[in-house]
Amino acid sequence: MIRSELVEKLSVDHPHLSRAELAKVIDLFFTSITEQLREGGRVELRDFGIFSGRSRTARISRNPRSGAQVQVTAKRLPHFKCGKALAKRINSC
Repeated sequence: MIRSELVEKLSVDHPHLSRAELAKVIDLFFTSITEQLREGGRVELRDFGIFSGRSRTARISRNPRSGAQVQVTAKRLPHFKCGKALAKRINSC
């Protein structure tokens, strides 16, 4: 599902809200999660999962095409851990 499909689905479920308002809510939701992760925090959504950040150390890697060594800087990457309730809903067919 892409963002526009999510807005469309929510507009069907909540006809009293405009698509522009729904798109703004979705943007605020994702912006809030991004800002929290940027600050080093985590976001826990009960019955859904946990968004957190993971640190990767700087390292020397190799370019697969040329085989040359490449310095990769340290960085933080987002991580998602699925909640038990979501996993149960996904796996019960």
